[in-house]
Amino acid sequence: MFTGLVQAMGTIERSPGGVRLRWRAGAGGWGPEGLQLGESVAVDGVCLTVAERLHDGFRAAVSEETLRRSTLAARADRRAPVNLEPALRLADRLGGHLVSGHVDGLGTVQAITRESASWRLELAWQDPAYGRYVCDKASVAVNGISLTVAGCSAEGVSFWVAVIPHTWEETTLQHLRAGDGVNLEADLLAKYTERLLGGGARGGQSLDAAWLAEHGWQA
Repeated sequence: MFTGLVQAMGTIERSPGGVRLRWRAGAGGWGPEGLQLGESVAVDGVCLTVAERLHDGFRAAVSEETLRRSTLAARADRRAPVNLEPALRLADRLGGHLVSGHVDGLGTVQAITRESASWRLELAWQDPAYGRYVCDKASVAVNGISLTVAGCSAEGVSFWVAVIPHTWEETTLQHLRAGDGVNLEADLLAKYTERLLGGGARGGQSLDAAWLAEHGWQA
């Protein structure tokens, strides 16, 4: 489990059986020295397991499922920069939101606009079915970064976020261009809520006005 607060940046490249992550020179904060075998690390929002420690990073295996659902393959082929975050400790502050590191799907950068005190980043889900998890002020993980939805289309498929200068400068968002793909993870709590209210625990009964009235809800 992660919080979506990026601790360092690195680069990713192909390696036998998976990928190799290298810390970028000058990256602040957390480094590779304390990594343990079997530890989880979020790489651009994708939860990977440390299979081998290196002096400047680590190696990790990547499943076919992960490659299909994320940008890792394309970024490894280009030796591109990635965001890195260690797993959350139970005693840590939850500064972002609960991020599982299990990418739901890909998004596309629609536009990037520099504003007076922030950047406006406009995105769209490639699979419109995930739009139902997006609403104003909802949380979303973009390449592993916890961001708040500032506005969205009626269906939630297209949305935009405001990126403050610190986040822009300390993450790989600064390298994005219109048309680029990004890893998106919807709010974990929204998905569990949908599952629970969608009938799984009530024999197929979905949440609607009749169900609410039956259980005492008064408008």
